[in-house]
Amino acid sequence: MFDTRPDREAEVVLVGRSNVGKSTLMREVTGHSFDTGGSPGVTREPNHYDWAPEDFVLTDLPGFGFMSGVHEDRREEIKTNIVRYLEEYAENVLVAILVVDGKSAVDIIDRHSGPDEIPYDVEMFHFLRELGVPTVVAVNKMDKVDDRDERLDELCDRLGLYPPWKQWQEVIAPITAKSGRIEPLNEAVREHLHEHQRDDLFKFF
Repeated sequence: MFDTRPDREAEVVLVGRSNVGKSTLMREVTGHSFDTGGSPGVTREPNHYDWAPEDFVLTDLPGFGFMSGVHEDRREEIKTNIVRYLEEYAENVLVAILVVDGKSAVDIIDRHSGPDEIPYDVEMFHFLRELGVPTVVAVNKMDKVDDRDERLDELCDRLGLYPPWKQWQEVIAPITAKSGRIEPLNEAVREHLHEHQRDDLFKFF
């Protein structure tokens, strides 16, 4: 079980499948380097970065979904641990940031949508909302996306949000973490922090 969590009241978590750029985004927000691997599944345990004076922790949870070279049992175990972690700390989580790859997210979702199958990203989005955790979808790697509005509308549609995406700016945040273009995410996160009366955390976002 993930038992390394610092004893902090408030938390923001990053979730998402492997290789979507969560650790890069974490580095961008904290200014602190974490292991980002060229191969999926580098983050197997949560990475916590905490600010004691603000009683706040930012957590990068391990990637879920397919990881080359990682046995399916281990993948399922990681996913179960993520779900348990989120259930356990749901009341502490001010915002969850679900990171997806802007270029491939819709295709991956469509590939895994069948009568008996809910794609991980969609499942995670609804699971977080069921837990009552405000969720922002950080649509990363947008520098590689040509038909930007169309892609974001399609993603909204798959998540059960009525397009156009622009009416969901507190939920859908197009970013490019690698080059530090994350302002839409910061704005969306701040909206939710403000609702929790935690404007003191704005300086991190």
